[in-house]
Amino acid sequence: MQPPANEKNLRVPIARFLRCLAVERNFSDYTIKSYREDLEAWLEYELAVRDGACPRPDQISTLELRGYLSAMREAEYSKATISRRLAALRGFYKFGEREGWATENPAAALRNPRGRRPLPRVLSTEEVQKLLAAPPEDDPLGLRDRAILETIYSAGLRVSELVGLNFSDVVLDEDLLKIRGKGRRERFAFLGSFAKKALLRYLLTSRRYLRIAPIARGRRDRARFAEAAPPSNEERAFVALFTKTANSDAVRTPDGRPLVDFQDPTARRRWEAFLAEPIFVNKNGGRLNVRSVGRKLDGYLRDVGLDAKISPHTLRHCFATHLLDSGADIRSIQELLGHKNIVTTQIYTHVSTASLRAIYEKSHPRARLGFDSALAPSSTPSIEPPLAADFNRPTQYR
Repeated sequence: MQPPANEKNLRVPIARFLRCLAVERNFSDYTIKSYREDLEAWLEYELAVRDGACPRPDQISTLELRGYLSAMREAEYSKATISRRLAALRGFYKFGEREGWATENPAAALRNPRGRRPLPRVLSTEEVQKLLAAPPEDDPLGLRDRAILETIYSAGLRVSELVGLNFSDVVLDEDLLKIRGKGRRERFAFLGSFAKKALLRYLLTSRRYLRIAPIARGRRDRARFAEAAPPSNEERAFVALFTKTANSDAVRTPDGRPLVDFQDPTARRRWEAFLAEPIFVNKNGGRLNVRSVGRKLDGYLRDVGLDAKISPHTLRHCFATHLLDSGADIRSIQELLGHKNIVTTQIYTHVSTASLRAIYEKSHPRARLGFDSALAPSSTPSIEPPLAADFNRPTQYR
């Protein structure tokens, strides 16, 4: 359905602005979706207060935007939502000044509501270990989920970064992951030994099963999933090559010849297609999504008795906080997390109490843990309560 003609006054520049974010600014789809929703909410407000008549963008003043701000406060929007919508308006009019259809930015004078960013929820190392051990190891989905949790915690990934991993993004030789983060900024993340072991077990066993599960659905016996409908020789060869098990039988024929001839252009195309496949797949063999990871985590939280409010992003918070507790510097943590601004990383200095406590107990003269043996309780002078006469002394002697 086409929008009314009078709505095009704002819809056309909004569409151009969103196109600019995608093409020039290289913003992610999630960020563009947020900008679109925020600007459409503002458009609905403008249509409502003008009985359906939509003005041109250059006809809107700062005073009118203050009315929009007041309406959001009266509707009890959160401070974060209001700040995000104001940021979208500032960016929209800044784009308009560049394009020439706006002579000034009426949103520049608006200030975000004052608020303090809440501290992230962080698990202890014991709680993390309990959570990572929750997925069963005798089930293909359990092996996949253990690899997921271990990878998020080991590399400090966002869930969107995890589900976006392809085979081409993993360098197992060097225990590295190539991550495309916010704004499509690329960085390298590290795989620890536990995460690498869990990932290899998943890739060499249960991922094969999940990939062929839609074809062999009748053979989905979880107790014997390793025996169900083996993949093709070429697929096994690709996985073996990827995991660098070059001497395995999956890579060579019984007479010693390689199963995959990379001199063949067709074989090379299939190898390139294999590298573009997702690492983590769902029960039907397709790419896993963010919501599925959250739902699986909710089940494991119930199993081990942890707070149900914990999200997959909590493991990213745990990654940063535990590194800081162990002596890592804030600049290195910023690089590992892929934060553009170190101010975003500094919130973990408020969460990391272990390192701060150690510094406090080491540095403060009245907080040291050591107790002088000379000050035994028998030799410590007793502190008598003050006499009533003491309170009758002149003020300067109190």
